[in-house]
Parts: sequence; C-alpha cells; structure tokens
Amino acid sequence: MASLSARTFRTLRLEPEGESQVAILILSRPDARNAIDAVMTGELHEVCEALTADQGIRALVLTGAGDRAFSAGADLIERRRLTPEGRSEHTAAVEMAAEALADLPFPTIAAVRGFALGGGAELAIACDLRVGSRDAVFGFPEVQIGVFPGAGGVHRLPSLVGLGAARHLLFTGRRIDAEESARIGLIDILVDPEEVVAAAIALAGSIAANAPLAVRAVKRALRETAAGPQDVVRARVNALRGGLDASADYEEGLAAFAEKRRPRFSGV
Repeated sequence: MASLSARTFRTLRLEPEGESQVAILILSRPDARNAIDAVMTGELHEVCEALTADQGIRALVLTGAGDRAFSAGADLIERRRLTPEGRSEHTAAVEMAAEALADLPFPTIAAVRGFALGGGAELAIACDLRVGSRDAVFGFPEVQIGVFPGAGGVHRLPSLVGLGAARHLLFTGRRIDAEESARIGLIDILVDPEEVVAAAIALAGSIAANAPLAVRAVKRALRETAAGPQDVVRARVNALRGGLDASADYEEGLAAFAEKRRPRFSGV
C-alpha cells in the first residue's frame, strides 16, 4: 500500500495504521461536508482496485475528514449544473463506488461522525460494519428532492434494518439520530464523538489479527449466500469453507490453540 498511500488525491486520503495491516481511507472534502463529486467517485474506484490487489491489507476503516460529516451525499451543487443524462451518469458513478467498497475482499468499517446522508449513507451501508458517534445523523432524503437512493440504499437498507424500518426511512426521507440508528441496526457500535475513529481502528485491528484467508472467505460467503435456494447456499458455503482446511493458517491456528499462544498468520 506504500506507493498508493504516497500518491496525492484531490478528494481522498489513504493512510496505513502502523503495522496492523489496517488501511484508513478518508473522504476529504471537509468544506463541502465530504460531498461526493465526480472526482471522488473516480478516486474511490482507483483506490478500491488497488486495495483489492494488495494481499497485505486485512481490514479497512472508511471515515470523513472533520467532525461535521462522514459525507453529506452526492454533491448537489455539481449535480445542478449537469444535464439529466449527466445526473444519471453521476448516480451510476456513485453506485459503482459503493459497489467497489462492498466488493473489497476484506472487511470494511465505516467510522461515522456527523451527517451520513443520501449517497454518504449509502457508502456507509456498503461497508460491512459501522461504528457511529453519538452525534451521527443518518438519512436517505432523496425523495425530498424528487429521486430515490440509487447507490444501493434500496436493496441494502432492508437487510440491515428490516423492511418496515427501511420503508419508513426511504418513503419519508427523514433523518434519524445516533440512538435510533443504533436501535434499528444502522450503527453496530455507538461511542462518543472523539472515540469513533479509534474505536473503528480497534475493531479493524481485532479483525486483522485473525486468519486472513478465513476472514476473506467468510465475507465472500456472506455476500454470495445472502439470498437464493438453501441447497445452493449450503453448497457455496461448504465450498468456501472447505478450501480453508488445507491452508497453512488453519494449521497455525490449530497449533497456536494447542500451545496456548497467539497465532502468527501468514495469509497462505
């Protein structure tokens, strides 16, 4: 990740977290509440492609610069200048950025402080887990301006909060505070504002300490078996799980358990 993190982006910052094999990706347009413009979508694609190819990364923390917002959503100032075709293209680009995050082979954690609205909320729910601060505010307000979430909100939100709560949020466009977000399942861990990034990094570190092949296989199994006939689901889970039995990491995990020590996983 060294060469990628050394590169200067216009809308992102990518930082390694010490020697823990955790990467921190920061949406960095604080003056615009980290709104998602065309440049950011392109840079998110580039970063996700590079991270996917990096076998050394075991977990990612995604957060926003500053304390006002994780991301306020699509850059509506930019969008107003676009033609209808251009607006559709921008929505498609935000959707592809969210899918690129969701498709990363290792677990991802959104560290949410302040506003996570519209496309920003969709980036957050594209991550596997969410650590939220007590000042976090989630919302999917697209219906209030004549559209609806086009970057995964419609199909991801029900699996997190249930169909009824998803309908409520998507039909009304209302904003909800951190306590309600945690109660319905949008936030997995709720902490004080000054602790949100550290808590997300700690969670990522605990994931990164596990056998990376096993963790990646679990993520892939969860994604591929989210829906479908149970016989197909079971076959796919068994195929992914069975491949781990011959891994060196599994041997190391068994040995470490027997020897009452911490395992030293190598990712093979």
